[in-house]
Amino acid sequence: MKIGIDARFYGPVGKGLGRYTQEVVDNIIMINDAQETNSPEGFDFVIFLSPSNFDEFISSSPRVKKVLIDIPWYSWSEQLKLPFYIWREHLDLMHFPHFNIPILTPTKFVMTLHDLILTHFPTVRATTKSSFVYYWKNLAYRLVTKTAIRKARRVITVSEFTKRDIIYNFPEASGKITVTYEGVANLKRGRDSLFVAKLDSQETLEKYHLGNNFLLYVGNAYPHKNLEALIRTFSQLRAEIPDLKLVLVGKEDFFYSRIHDYAKSLNLWQKENINSPVVFPGYVPDAQLEIIYQAAKAYVFPSLYEGFGLPPLEAMAKACPVASSDRASLPEILGDAAIYFNPEDDADMLAKIKQILNSPSFRDELIARGLSRVKNYSWWECARETFAVYEQVLKK
Repeated sequence: MKIGIDARFYGPVGKGLGRYTQEVVDNIIMINDAQETNSPEGFDFVIFLSPSNFDEFISSSPRVKKVLIDIPWYSWSEQLKLPFYIWREHLDLMHFPHFNIPILTPTKFVMTLHDLILTHFPTVRATTKSSFVYYWKNLAYRLVTKTAIRKARRVITVSEFTKRDIIYNFPEASGKITVTYEGVANLKRGRDSLFVAKLDSQETLEKYHLGNNFLLYVGNAYPHKNLEALIRTFSQLRAEIPDLKLVLVGKEDFFYSRIHDYAKSLNLWQKENINSPVVFPGYVPDAQLEIIYQAAKAYVFPSLYEGFGLPPLEAMAKACPVASSDRASLPEILGDAAIYFNPEDDADMLAKIKQILNSPSFRDELIARGLSRVKNYSWWECARETFAVYEQVLKK
């Protein structure tokens, strides 16, 4: 049996989706090689990669083949050319880790649908395209997603919340959804944690001009992340705690530039001022990010919608207390390890952040709960359950 995986998102190039794709691919290959399944003969895998990550993916397994395809995400060539590459490999099954699936896929497939953000937030604020182009791209998204769900043998998703959301919006998915929670670090197998290098803490804090008293957010700046509300709330906090900073870590792009402008409009950021109250370090390597997590007073996650919510779990894994939005999947995933606020109520967000800042004992309690909570999430288990889906589909 031969299984293909669309791994064009593999690694940092794919951001959060890249993390998921990398961990699932790497762990599935290890599971297959170890033959810890009910298929003692194992599977052969074809891993489709892009020019930006082809060299990054390395496997010594004799049962893995790498295929380079220079096809952009969400493009017409994806719809027209990718089916040919899939057909050429004579696959028995294909796994797409996202909704961007060619309608003409020539073999049976499973898909991972992480969330329905584009269904719930169909706004031109979420794109760099013109309103006309965005309208047609969103229409194409709905068509592709609906068709993919109808044709998929199984739909993998990452939380019970998202499962319910998918069934409500796409009833044809009922009966074919499997929930596989994402992971933080592979605790069961003793693999290295997400962040591994050791650097001097004070040197890192000085490098990024963070000081020793700051709140932290790590992630992208898409509109549903609700970062304007976090900045407004921080502005109120600064009136009471003048030396407090807000650190927003994420790769610079169009969406972060809009957040820069918003912070500037509140006199909280100046590009030339390294001592600005709001700090935008841009992309930070994992080893240094570990230090920043551990030094932060709290990680604040004001998102309006999440299919899973990996960033606050990663904060918990690094002993950083979490104040989180109470929306979507977040209470399901974070449990009692976070303090929750209404993301559309700045006063509530302010009160919950102050509760962490003003009570060292409560902060310590959240840290302990977080370190316990992350033990529930393993990339190895996520991959093992995904592998089981492959087996179920191929047996039919």
